[in-house]
Amino acid sequence: MSVSIYNNSSFTDSPYGLKLQQTIIASSSSVVIPTGINRVYAIVIGGGGAGASSTTSANGGGAGGYSAGWTYVTTSVTVGTGGTGTSAATAGANGGASIYGMITAGGGSGAATNAGGAGAGATTPTGSTSTVSYTGAPAATTNVVGYAGGGGSAGGAGGAGVSGGGGANNGGTSTVAAARGLITGGGGSVNTTLAASGGAGGQGDFYNGGAGSSGTGILFGAGGGGAGYTSNGSAASGNNGGNGGSGGGGGGAACNSGTAGSGGNGVVYLYY
Repeated sequence: MSVSIYNNSSFTDSPYGLKLQQTIIASSSSVVIPTGINRVYAIVIGGGGAGASSTTSANGGGAGGYSAGWTYVTTSVTVGTGGTGTSAATAGANGGASIYGMITAGGGSGAATNAGGAGAGATTPTGSTSTVSYTGAPAATTNVVGYAGGGGSAGGAGGAGVSGGGGANNGGTSTVAAARGLITGGGGSVNTTLAASGGAGGQGDFYNGGAGSSGTGILFGAGGGGAGYTSNGSAASGNNGGNGGSGGGGGGAACNSGTAGSGGNGVVYLYY
């Protein structure tokens, strides 16, 4: 069990003057709330989607969802894990949903074989359909700003939003960074044997996306991990995509080899 207790909070997002009392990062934990407290304010972040690995089109994963609100206390909590990136030529794995009481945040979509993954809460024709957050986030299409961004296609950045979409592969020698947001998707890779620069993970409101890798040949051009809610995305390394920060999407692997970046794990914060 991984539960941290704080008497005071340096966290900038302290709703209603409450103190951050518990930060829960274990995938499944038992929560103890002091006697006499029957409601808490929860901020819940879903796990990010993994990037793809492919010989032709490796894209970035979408960001996990963000949900917040009051809920009656419960002793159980689920924290979504990020999708795990692999070296197999396949679409990325989806991130897991995080749940505390009545507050649910969906996991980000793993990158599709032809597009970046969607941010949690988005339903889009490009990229996988993500698990919808309880907020009822509206649908978003490619490169459209919404609560949750759709995955990019044909070298696009993906839609910006609270949960950003992953960037798509580009057939040229460089690709654009993933879209920005509160939590962001991973960057797409570049399909070329020439000098190449992979796309950076999306820039977050508080944290940075990881840089794509640059170099000549098939061992470069992977995408960086997306910015998380509480941490930076990791930079790509050679032909391997960068991992997402907390809830951020993983970057795509270099198109002829390498391992895709994993999505960042979710987290649950309890205030009372």
